[in-house]
Amino acid sequence: MALLGLGGVGAWAALAPDTYAGSANGCVNMTIPGSTGGATIHYCGAQAKSFCRSEFAAAANDPIAVRARPQCRLAGINP
Repeated sequence: MALLGLGGVGAWAALAPDTYAGSANGCVNMTIPGSTGGATIHYCGAQAKSFCRSEFAAAANDPIAVRARPQCRLAGINP
């Protein structure tokens, strides 16, 4: 029963929508995984540009940068 409950919580966590809309119009919205849960990233304007600049400059295999780059592009912020 506990395994079924954990599976349900896992499915909800994976499929539940973010509270923020998708990245667009100069705003970057994303969730990054962590060892004790996740963190929501929400930057707009100068903060978004600074964040994206650092993520585009990061190593090609950096796990956060790999997730951030497409979101930066959706926000209209390119390298």
